[in-house]
Amino acid sequence: MTGPRGRLAGKVAVVTGGASGIGAGTVRAFHAEGASVVVADLQVAAGEALAAELGERVVFRRTDVTDEASVSAAVDAAVESFGRLDVMFNNAGIIGAVGPIDRTRTEDADLTIAVNLRGVLLGMKHAARVMKPQGSGVIISTSSPAGVMGGVGAHVYSAVKAGIIGLSHSVAAELRTFGVRANVVIPGAVVSQMTADLVAGDASDLAGAEAALDRSRYMGRPLQPADVAAGVVYLASDEAAFVTGIVLPIDAGMTGAGGPSPMADEKYADQAGRREAGRRVGRTSPEEE
Repeated sequence: MTGPRGRLAGKVAVVTGGASGIGAGTVRAFHAEGASVVVADLQVAAGEALAAELGERVVFRRTDVTDEASVSAAVDAAVESFGRLDVMFNNAGIIGAVGPIDRTRTEDADLTIAVNLRGVLLGMKHAARVMKPQGSGVIISTSSPAGVMGGVGAHVYSAVKAGIIGLSHSVAAELRTFGVRANVVIPGAVVSQMTADLVAGDASDLAGAEAALDRSRYMGRPLQPADVAAGVVYLASDEAAFVTGIVLPIDAGMTGAGGPSPMADEKYADQAGRREAGRRVGRTSPEEE
């Protein structure tokens, strides 16, 4: 009997926040590519349902990423269930504290930091304690466009998502000497429960989220969890063996090419050449080419 095939065949992963959204999409993609996966999440019903759906090579562990013992137990579950740990995807997160900076509640900010940044640090810590002696592994963490540009996210959320990038760069520099890579993904606005809550007022209204995102899409359709998962699979695979310390935007150019291009306007479609001091020089229409 042969084992599973795929780009991640034989690898073992832990996915925090793995019961829904980007996390669930990545669990499915990892499993399809041959990996064994621990779904680590607070959402027990959703996590157990996903594990039951995928069956062999997937287990669920209730995990609170703000609690070190809980994160440690998720990592231990991977080793106990499947014998090793090759990929740690620190994906769990919340929007957290919202509102003007002068009205931000400290207790809300503290929880946001605990989930979104401390949780990532704990994931890195406990993944590293397995991966360093093993001499191999990949740590991938989810940031956000809000971590690299202003005005697209709540204040504390923006701060912690920027912190994930700085933390990952630092950890990548340390762990590469042990054969362990650390990278970051920046998903754009993705059709998920979190987005549905924000744009449709109902976390279960994925159709409403998709309709809202369709109106503001950068490309031909809204971003789906599977699109983000494809990038995470690449970073987790041996194809990215020399890729560490990077930030991979999966956002249709939101962070790198956010503004509309005037060259996409129809009025420029039949023009080519150049302008100098207010004058057109060279070819200006297809007929002249």
